[in-house]
Amino acid sequence: TVTSLLAHQLAFSLFCSVLFILCYSADERFDATFHTNVLVNYSGSCQYIPPGILKSTCYIDVRWFPFDVQKCDLKFGSWTHSGWLIDLQMLEADISNYISNGEWDLVGVPGKRNEMYYECCKEPYPDVTYTITMRRRTLYYGLNLLIPCVLISGLALLVFLLPADSGEKISLGITVLLSLTVFMLLVAEIMPATSDSVPLIGKLIFTALCTV
Repeated sequence: TVTSLLAHQLAFSLFCSVLFILCYSADERFDATFHTNVLVNYSGSCQYIPPGILKSTCYIDVRWFPFDVQKCDLKFGSWTHSGWLIDLQMLEADISNYISNGEWDLVGVPGKRNEMYYECCKEPYPDVTYTITMRRRTLYYGLNLLIPCVLISGLALLVFLLPADSGEKISLGITVLLSLTVFMLLVAEIMPATSDSVPLIGKLIFTALCTV
């Protein structure tokens, strides 16, 4: 009907001015979603489902690489309207259409609704935060990085079993040293540039280098 059409267009124009965005967006446009129409219920509730590829800033902890679990928070809220004007509600994340990844396993996407109070205003500002929890799949890194690194580190201990006057002792030590250097470069290339934590496998390689 004409009434429902006008109500639908009015709700969409009002919603666009609300500016529901990803608060910690890393996209240069800040809002990378495609603005679709809003589904308006007779009770006044609005459902807005915009498609888009979201880029967000996340803290990466590589301490237990390659057995690490990463968590990334996606916080959605309004910059212009408080909780007195808009009651932002949360729905459970639907991961039924999730496509499995060769490097990560999706553990879960729990959500939480928060209300923030700022010094400037007495009204609450609600937001919805979804925490994407991912576990790294270790088969690839275990076979190609972890197991060879452990075996080469074991060879470093064999250097002490050879006689001091043996020529093979120096050759074995140099070979192990070069191999560990290559693996350290591989780990440095895979890891993100961060000084917050040192991966456990990096500590293992550094200890083996000091031993040699």
